[in-house]
Amino acid sequence: MAERRRAGRLVVPPADAPADKMLLERSAIEELSHHADPWRVLRILSEFVEGFDALNGVGPAITVFGSARTKPDDPYYAAGRSLGAALARRGFAVITGGGPGMMEAVNRGCHEAGGLSVGCNIELPREQELNPYVDLGVEFRYFFVRKNMFVKYARGFVIFPGGLGTLDELFESLTLAQTGKIEHFPIVLFGSEYWNGLLDWMHKVVLARGAMSPEDFDLVSLTDDPEEAAAMATRPLPVHIDEPRDETREPKAEAR
Repeated sequence: MAERRRAGRLVVPPADAPADKMLLERSAIEELSHHADPWRVLRILSEFVEGFDALNGVGPAITVFGSARTKPDDPYYAAGRSLGAALARRGFAVITGGGPGMMEAVNRGCHEAGGLSVGCNIELPREQELNPYVDLGVEFRYFFVRKNMFVKYARGFVIFPGGLGTLDELFESLTLAQTGKIEHFPIVLFGSEYWNGLLDWMHKVVLARGAMSPEDFDLVSLTDDPEEAAAMATRPLPVHIDEPRDETREPKAEAR
């Protein structure tokens, strides 16, 4: 059987370009026709609808990021399992990218502790399959749709050591918090040995050049303990609670 990979609900030949690449790069034919993008909007809309429908009933959840390359014998893998279990014991679901490495570790810990383990997988040129510890899995074609789900259905983030994708999620979450797009949203870095160098650089270079404010560092917490990370990520919202929102039935923060 010829090699294939998933593309949303489809299975396609690996030579077909991922949807994200097709969206961002225009072919010569598309330049002439100008018809592809308006129709592509419907596919993007359908992916939002499918994601909202799948995740709307998840309940309180924490999104966890980290490297797909972390091995099961890595101490961070064990810490990820412990965090997943700690969140499950607190009544929280976990949401990850659904792949291997740290994503698998957190899904595994939550699943084995009886919690709801959610995975939001993404179409890649080399297929990333959902790990076996995902209870609820959703396949996405577009990174920006998937990122929306990570934020919309979570009460906070825990970020383990990782590469470019993890750094992207870290700085996007900090940007959303710094600009007030998400409020009272805990962002927890796990692994002081890994993250201290980045934080030191931000202090010595970015802050020193006036490109950020000292209070921006208050948006993030740092720990090496899974239980403490779970407590930080699930701390109560320090706002007045009003009636539930119609869509999610979650508490609504009083407008300020």
